[in-house]
Amino acid sequence: MQITKIISVIKQSLSGKELDFTEGSIRLAVILLAIPMMLEMAMESVFALVDLYFVGHLPNSSIAIQTVGLTESVLTIIYSLAVGMSMAATAVVARRVGEKDPIAASKAGMQAIIVAIALNLVISIFAFIYAADILLLMGASPETANEGVMFTRIMMGSSTIIVLLFLINGIFRGAGNAAIAMQSLIIANLFNIILCPVFINGFGPIKAFGLTGAAIATTIGRSVGVCYQIYHLTSGKGLLKPKLIYFKPHFDQIKALLKIAMPGIFQFVIASCSWIFLAQLVATTGGYHGSAGYQTALRLMMFFMLPAWGMSNAAATLVGQNLGAKKLERAEQSVMKTAKYVVIYMLVVMILTFAFGHYFIAFFTNDPVVREVARTALNIMSAGYIFYGMGMVLVSTFNGAGDTWTPTKVNFFGFWLFQIPLAYFLAKYFDLGPLGVFIAIPVAEVGIAVAGFILFKKGKWKTIDV
Repeated sequence: MQITKIISVIKQSLSGKELDFTEGSIRLAVILLAIPMMLEMAMESVFALVDLYFVGHLPNSSIAIQTVGLTESVLTIIYSLAVGMSMAATAVVARRVGEKDPIAASKAGMQAIIVAIALNLVISIFAFIYAADILLLMGASPETANEGVMFTRIMMGSSTIIVLLFLINGIFRGAGNAAIAMQSLIIANLFNIILCPVFINGFGPIKAFGLTGAAIATTIGRSVGVCYQIYHLTSGKGLLKPKLIYFKPHFDQIKALLKIAMPGIFQFVIASCSWIFLAQLVATTGGYHGSAGYQTALRLMMFFMLPAWGMSNAAATLVGQNLGAKKLERAEQSVMKTAKYVVIYMLVVMILTFAFGHYFIAFFTNDPVVREVARTALNIMSAGYIFYGMGMVLVSTFNGAGDTWTPTKVNFFGFWLFQIPLAYFLAKYFDLGPLGVFIAIPVAEVGIAVAGFILFKKGKWKTIDV
């Protein structure tokens, strides 16, 4: 009987229907949202791991891995825009859904799409033109910049697709339909997995593009995922029913979205720029092997953390819908339930990483020096997994309530005024090199999680109007 109930819950969570989470069991609500959101984020992390696997077996793999890693580090700025707009869309759509106003929810989602495309076009054009300079600025050697420039150009030039993938998924999550978001990324990944070896190594009439082929495959995969999203968004079968007139700029709505999105974008830009600085610091103090080892460990760490981020996103939807329904106590209880499950997940992942991390690393690179650096990095950075998880839940809570300034301030102090100086001090003045960077990451994350919890208990997030 218990197994039948579990299967029924899993089926319901993956059904692709919008759900009202302002009533019923909070535990069930968290599970129904968390399952597809965890799978969605796991699928997002698979993109980087698939690229890393195939390019890690190319000749001069350390150069290829460094190119992928440095490009992904720069792409985090694009992800910041995407996540910032996505969190604004989730917060506003969820609030309108909680208020039982699906028309206003649909209008908010469409206005978010307009803003995101307009903002990203400028960034992607600039990044496409100056791709080689960006790699050099990140600490890549002239050889790496020369070999990786086309990979970076394609990835940066197609970044509007990345933004749409994140944003439309945020709209679906706000409406309580996390399953469609998950399905779009599964489809995108399937195409990427199939096409990566085809474009990297060549197949039939398709020539081998090497490193550039990974970018081509990833872009095609993500584009197919966006097409799937658009199909479901415009089918008229769901709660959200977009119309062409909703795409006409509505400046009051855009202003309201930007009020939430801009600090949200800054919030993730602050974090992203910190990761970019750390990647550059590792590249300049650790060379090819240090950089490749760090990037391999980082991709693995993100693979395990993104499902926790997906689970944390459940808090954003639950908080948004329950605040819209004026159920403040239920909103807080939803956060604590979500935090409990995230901590359990991260504890399990931490144990698995310490026990089997070296096997995971060996799968992605055959360079013994890169493997050793990656193992050291992964062991040190994984020590803070539980605090990473707590921090993600709290950030999602603030963002889901529309209080995007609080985590922005926490990130600024935690990353720029603490993590970066600490990493630089340890790497340069204590002459620890990449090891200093690895140590600074979990230390800073502990401080960020503690600060976030203190601010959460103060409760200002319950009073935000969106």
